Amino acid sequence: QVQLVESGGGLVQAGGSLRLSCIVSGGIRSCNTVDWYRQAPGKQRDWVTSMTTDYNTDYADSVKGRFTISRDSAKNTLYLQMNSLKPEDTAVYFCSCGVLGRRFWGRGTQVTVSS
Repeated sequence: QVQLVESGGGLVQAGGSLRLSCIVSGGIRSCNTVDWYRQAPGKQRDWVTSMTTDYNTDYADSVKGRFTISRDSAKNTLYLQMNSLKPEDTAVYFCSCGVLGRRFWGRGTQVTVSS
């Protein structure tokens, strides 16, 4: 069973940076893909970025050039470096692990960007 726990959220001013972390119990190597999603108040959960087992990455247009996904397999940890943050980036951020057609989720960490 895969369990994920996010951390690193908080309150930051527009233009600032945050780095989110996600510890993947059960081993990050068991994930076919690892992903970040976000959900703003009153909105659906949106995909932000993904990384495959061979380290290929993809990003939503809204974060491309500002956010970077990375992983440390030895630490079973997934990261999301967020730079040049905007108020519209305010959301709960979730990490996710895809394994053989199943998707596991963390509980999320709140990111609030003030203008």
